[in-house]
Amino acid sequence: MVVALDVGGTGMKCALIRPDGTTELAERHHTRAERGPAAVVESILDVAEGLVGKARAGGLTPVAVGLAVPGVVDETTGSAVWSANLGFRDVPLRELVQTRLGLPAALGHDVRAGGVAEARLGAGRGTRHVLFVAIGTGIAAAQVIDGSAFAGAHGAAGELGHIVVRPEGPRCGCGRVGCLEAVASAAAVGRRYTALAGISATAADVVTRATGGEVTAGRVWRETIEALADGLVIAQALYDTEVIVLGGGLAEAGADLLDPLGVALRQRLTFQTEPRLVRAALGDEAGCLGAALLALDTLETL
Repeated sequence: MVVALDVGGTGMKCALIRPDGTTELAERHHTRAERGPAAVVESILDVAEGLVGKARAGGLTPVAVGLAVPGVVDETTGSAVWSANLGFRDVPLRELVQTRLGLPAALGHDVRAGGVAEARLGAGRGTRHVLFVAIGTGIAAAQVIDGSAFAGAHGAAGELGHIVVRPEGPRCGCGRVGCLEAVASAAAVGRRYTALAGISATAADVVTRATGGEVTAGRVWRETIEALADGLVIAQALYDTEVIVLGGGLAEAGADLLDPLGVALRQRLTFQTEPRLVRAALGDEAGCLGAALLALDTLETL
């Protein structure tokens, strides 16, 4: 049994997962990042320790721990280099977990972990080259080849959300103007609609209103699709992937996203081969499953 934690800015998805990907026990806990990074680390350790205890109490044998966190992650050293959401700065999470629990541990980036899970167990299964794109509060991607995600030289590969697609657009949280996630993330869709309509709404509300024929919502949704297509055509030029798997909150729109986005992407391609565009299959369990897979990979190298 593997203990897996997918740690976000507001919550932790946690599970006991068997090597075949079957979830034995799933829990959710508040991260409460407002307490500061030290308190978040202590919560992670407490929750992981609690899951180890529950596994053993149920006659199961925990063999490793997998963690997935946002931000810049050095998977080689097991350090959370930087995370705006959690306040992490060079936190040696893998070492801390191993010391507390006495088990081998793996640390990975949340989106890369989700991409690994989708590539091995989900919508990309059976495909050698997968690009997983998570569209939620922000936008990030994971390039997965033969089941392994590329982390980059400094643990920061896949920041697709920070490709500039609208140079005259809104300012991004990173400080630049017109980044893809400042224009087309789920959070950006809600902000754009609120600014135009004067009514607060979520991205899901915008999709519902757009498909219902509301003019303002339709405009916002078309602008979102166009921006995403601009970002994905750049991604395809760079990665030449077989399949693009779309996950995160915005992907819940299903065909209302995939169909027009597929058309817009096709219109932009020139020499590039068109990738298959599919919706993620594992939902919000992908990060936890990916963390478990990373832990199992660590065991194989010991």
